[in-house]
Formats: sequence, structure tokens, C-alpha cells
Amino acid sequence: MFPIVPRSKAPGVDLCGDDYYGHHYIIRSDAGVYMRSDNLNKVSNIEVFDIHYSCKGGDHYLANNGYFYIINGTNYRRVTNMTTDADSTVYALHPNCQGGDHYLSMCGKFYIIYKDRGIYRRTTNMNKDENAVEYHLHPSCRDGLYYWGNMNNNLDRVDNSFAMGVVKFLPGGLATTNGPAFGEWELLKSFENTSHVTVDWSKQVSHQRGAKREKLSSIEHDWNFKVTASYSSGKLAANFAKFQISLEASYGGKYVNTTKESWDDVTTVTEKVSVSVPPDQQVCFWQYKVGLGDEDILFCPKMKMTHSKDPPTEIPLKTV
Repeated sequence: MFPIVPRSKAPGVDLCGDDYYGHHYIIRSDAGVYMRSDNLNKVSNIEVFDIHYSCKGGDHYLANNGYFYIINGTNYRRVTNMTTDADSTVYALHPNCQGGDHYLSMCGKFYIIYKDRGIYRRTTNMNKDENAVEYHLHPSCRDGLYYWGNMNNNLDRVDNSFAMGVVKFLPGGLATTNGPAFGEWELLKSFENTSHVTVDWSKQVSHQRGAKREKLSSIEHDWNFKVTASYSSGKLAANFAKFQISLEASYGGKYVNTTKESWDDVTTVTEKVSVSVPPDQQVCFWQYKVGLGDEDILFCPKMKMTHSKDPPTEIPLKTV
């Protein structure tokens, strides 16, 4: 199983919870959406919403008493709705509350974790640093990838797992739910001239272009979309797939950039190729494709011709 990408390596991604409604939120500002669920341990009532452009790109996200707080640099934005940016107000972040590795809130208090120092700071107001107290962070609580809080009257330590419908919404989660990213050349057609004269060879070669949107849309089956009417099935999964493919191999990625490729629904294109093949030579036509697990997802549009059945060594995609 591959690890989830930590918040420090996934800009605009965070988890937060509120004790006003008892919801948990996964923010994917990089994809322009956030998830809301009442139980991350189960695939129950998972809803996906748009993020207003003013609420995108936050360094940290937290929720408290019916408000969302989006920290960006030395300021934070407070809103009641991240889709509409309702009741938005911007405040300065008190110097004592700046530079935290993680921010969370619950029961009217804000918690700022400084992992290198092994402490967390609790305050009732991040603008004024009111009622501030610092505590040592327990060793068992120092290795979290994400931190969030909401009301829970059970004070006992409990370890829970994420439901798979939740895991695939997390950065790097598709490597766990669908399998790691791969990229490979597929041999489309070949011809070997075994004669003693040059042969003029002409054939129709079919290859695919675009992405398998049907496969991508299946990733979204556990999610109830509350987004704009212009949304098309598989669009969010395509954005998550692009992110997954761009990751390092240690996170189940291929470390290539596919954002410039066409992610429209896959089509089949047939081209006529004509080539003169010398004696004892061969021609091979290839196409590069990327995917997740054992499923092809995206097909690069251009074919490549070689004179060997060994796949080409270069990759027609830029590294990240």
C-alpha cells in the first residue's frame, strides 16, 4: 500500500472538522472542490462541493462554530460557506500564531502545531492570541500527515481507518484504491522484411486518443456531487488522476506531467502509413499510454516508428 501525500507536499490540500454540525471536510483546493462527510470511516453521505475562487489556495483550512478559516500567509479569511464565500472577513494572523505546521480547531479553540518544536499552541482568537497556552505534543501525536478536530465525547484513544471512498479523495489515494500509476509503450503494428529486396509496405494503423472517461467516472461512484451544472462525469477523477500520475514513485506516481494532454473522451484514429523497408529490416509503430493499476487511462496522440521490437526508451511527456 502506498502512503498518502502529506499536507506539506500537497499545496491547497487539508482536512478539517467542525463540532457545530459534526462534519469532516477534505479540502482539495488544487482541484477546486471539497468533500463533506459525517463519518470518514464509512462511505456514508459523502458530498462534494465547489470552492469559491476567493477560498482557493489556502495554506491551511480549519472550521469552528459554523465558520471556515482559510489561512494564507500572515492573514486568514473567515467565511460561513466556502462555495459562495458568504460573510467573508479577512483578519491578520497574530505573530504568535504564524508559521504553524498544522492548524485545527474544536470547541471554540484553535490549535497550532509546531512539529519541529514538539509543541502545540491553544488560543481562543488567532487575531489577538487570546488565552494562549502551549503544551508539549505527545510523541504518539507527532507523525501525523494531517490534523483536524471536532466534538467527540469519547476520550479514549482510538485508531480508525479511512473508508476507500474517502481514501481516493485524498492526495495519492488513487494508488491505494486503483493501483500505482504506470506508463508504457504499446506495440500497435509491425512488419519485418525477410526478403532480399526492399519492400514498400503500406497499412492502416489504428490508435487511441484521449482518456477513458467511463473508467474515470467509476472512481466517483461513492460521491454525491453538489457542484455547478456545467460539471461533467469523470472531470474531477481526471484531475485526481493527473495529480496521481505526477507524483513520485514512492507515492504511486509516474512523475510525469499530463496536464497538456487531451483528457477528452477516448476516440480511435486510423492513419495510413507507407514506408520502404530494406531487406532484413523491420518497422514497428508504437503508442505511449499511462494508467492506474491494470487500467489504461490516457493515450498520447502521436505514434512513434522504430526499427526494433524493443520499446522506445524516451517518454513523450515532460517530467514534473
